[in-house]
Amino acid sequence: MIKTVLEPGLDDITLPGVMGALSDPVRVAIVRELAAQGELVCGTLDLGVSKATRSHHLRVLREAGVTHTRIDGTRRYVSLRREDLHARFPGLLDALVAAAAR
Repeated sequence: MIKTVLEPGLDDITLPGVMGALSDPVRVAIVRELAAQGELVCGTLDLGVSKATRSHHLRVLREAGVTHTRIDGTRRYVSLRREDLHARFPGLLDALVAAAAR
């Protein structure tokens, strides 16, 4: 049995939703890490917050359409929805990552 998590479809990703999800420094740190490293196991993100808080931030990003979560056994892998975000809001993700690196 393959487990899945709910994620918005491409047409359901909204600019206010994405910007709201990116309004928190921890979530911006997650996006920067994913942009630099690619897909990661959720538990390997060292953010200096509790496991429950990390899960909350990952859920907010997923529900806004910023990230994709893939489940394999007991592991959850998270990656950026780069192509989807570029299709909806060209240049937004690259601008965010560049600005956050400053």
